[in-house]
Amino acid sequence: MKKVLLLGLIFVSLALALTDEEIKEAYHKSYNYEKIGDYRNAIKAMMPIFKEYPDGYTVNLRLGWLYYLNENYANSIEHYQKAMVKAPYSLEAKLGYTLPLLAQGKFEQVEAETYQILNIDYYNYYGNLRLAYVLRMQGKLEMAEKVALKMLTAYPTDVSFLTEYALIKFAQGEKETALKTFMDVLILDPENVTAKEYLKK
Repeated sequence: MKKVLLLGLIFVSLALALTDEEIKEAYHKSYNYEKIGDYRNAIKAMMPIFKEYPDGYTVNLRLGWLYYLNENYANSIEHYQKAMVKAPYSLEAKLGYTLPLLAQGKFEQVEAETYQILNIDYYNYYGNLRLAYVLRMQGKLEMAEKVALKMLTAYPTDVSFLTEYALIKFAQGEKETALKTFMDVLILDPENVTAKEYLKK
């Protein structure tokens, strides 16, 4: 009798498994909802996959992103953490994890996480950009400047790092350097909102 019950449970489990086509359709629906900003339904579309594969890397990575977009940061963090457990060396999961932390102003945690990222990939673009930002926000201006200059050596015309460098110099009271850098930003990106705002100051 026990053997029969066991076999029955196996077949039920197999019957519940999603087909490749069902998984593909769920992702397709989720992406379409995301495009129109309907994040709740984008999340809902992923739930059948999550129920079948609660520890799956890809589904948790996606749910982390969608919950972040929906400003549900606790759930976003939970899913990114699951993704990181599944793939401990995944840079995309670690970078994703910093997003809900940034949104909540948890700068020390982001700093620690970005250092881990840079230990794996020293010139990681978003890791360095977020590190420079959180260092500046914590008043660690010299450290922030070093990060920005390191990346500007590799990407001299990168608008994001030029803007970050200008903000750092402004915070340091070096307004002439900040002014010049903001003007450089506007040459490369004439509609840059941050540069325009600070040049008015």
